[in-house]
Amino acid sequence: MEFRYLGNSGFKISELTFGNWLTHGSQVENDVATACVRAALDAGISTFDTADVYANTAAETVLGNALKDERRESLEIFTKVFGPTGPKGHNDLGLSRKHIMESINGSLRRLQTDYVDLYQAHRYDFETPLEETMQAFADIVRQGKALYIGVSEWTADQIRDGHALAKDLGFQLISNQPQYSMLWRVIEAEVIPTSAELGLSQIVWSPMAQGVLSGKYHPGKPAPEGSRATDTKGGAQMIERWMSNEVLTGVQKLKPIAEEAGLTMAQLSIAWVLQNKNVASAIIGASRPEQIAVNVAAAGVKLDQEIMNKIDTAISTLAERDPARTQASSPATREA
Repeated sequence: MEFRYLGNSGFKISELTFGNWLTHGSQVENDVATACVRAALDAGISTFDTADVYANTAAETVLGNALKDERRESLEIFTKVFGPTGPKGHNDLGLSRKHIMESINGSLRRLQTDYVDLYQAHRYDFETPLEETMQAFADIVRQGKALYIGVSEWTADQIRDGHALAKDLGFQLISNQPQYSMLWRVIEAEVIPTSAELGLSQIVWSPMAQGVLSGKYHPGKPAPEGSRATDTKGGAQMIERWMSNEVLTGVQKLKPIAEEAGLTMAQLSIAWVLQNKNVASAIIGASRPEQIAVNVAAAGVKLDQEIMNKIDTAISTLAERDPARTQASSPATREA
């Protein structure tokens, strides 16, 4: 496992982050979730990402229980705030001062820690003044409840505005957490150049495009039983955009390229995002511990330019690149 600095800071994280988004506290039993966390630790992963909205706070509880006996100083624990939690009342979401201050306390309690290493604005809040949001984050940093502040799925302009306010308030934004993969490249044109200029890194989610880039889905064939594409709790909806025969046919062209690189297709997709110098870490998840051992082999892999060119030839035309897709990921209204 290699470790990379996060943004323009002295803070290092593992280049693979373990995330418990769609599974823990919801789709797999708690003992299996704990076994996945243990497997991540055994593989050298020290960075863990969650959010209060995952499984309506249950995912944070699962992660807190799984990590409670570990040396806290040896871990980097991230969580996020924005989405509706609890009874989902009128103040139970967004980036208002009220919701942020109440949410950090709830997250710390569930994670069984005095602080999180990185606290992230899960989306941009169009209905709360940015000054209010950034002041709340500044106060949380000064209280020692979060060491660093990041954002998730913010546009280049939103990052620039937030960065300027943070600087005025005496802290810095050091990261953005966007979706990024061979098939979802919307951050390349604007977000990455802006982040590099201002000193933010990317912590990317879904590097395998919800599992499509693993190659387990084949054109014209039913999705494997138990796969995300068959999950009616949310997984199927997330993966639907890539389940066309055109995309699945293109993805199968990656198989010989992965073999040439000595990797599985899943490992190739993870290694690919890590080649971007602005990416500090790729988030991987698991519903079974053995998945961790396989995917962690992508850490430290250097893909030569010939392999990168072959990947582009195979599927570059299938990738989504429109920067406007980032702004569309944040809801225009906070109404529950």
